[in-house]
Amino acid sequence: MSNDANVTAVPVEAFETPYYAAVFTAVSTQERAGYSETNDRMEDLVKDIPGYLGMDHAQTPGGLSITVGYFRDADALTEWRTNAEHRAAQKRGRAEWYERYTLHVAKVERSHGFVRE
Repeated sequence: MSNDANVTAVPVEAFETPYYAAVFTAVSTQERAGYSETNDRMEDLVKDIPGYLGMDHAQTPGGLSITVGYFRDADALTEWRTNAEHRAAQKRGRAEWYERYTLHVAKVERSHGFVRE
């Protein structure tokens, strides 16, 4: 996730349905040692999952962060969920980086987009 304020925000495109969305909403601790490197590694790693479609991020000034990962099917999402390196990062997140989080997984049945000409 880039923290560069000069990066133009572009949402992940709409896809042919159905597909899956994993919505991870978190409040972080003050402990950030190793977080950025691990986050970058997870973003690189998930791209290798067949069926991975993309990811959106948002963060509020109050510290709430939201990451939405999009996956073509349940098998792709399961492969990501059970990836050993991802599991290790989750464990470290619970131990060090997150005060609390929620994960919502949904099957997307409708999707469309808009781009101003």
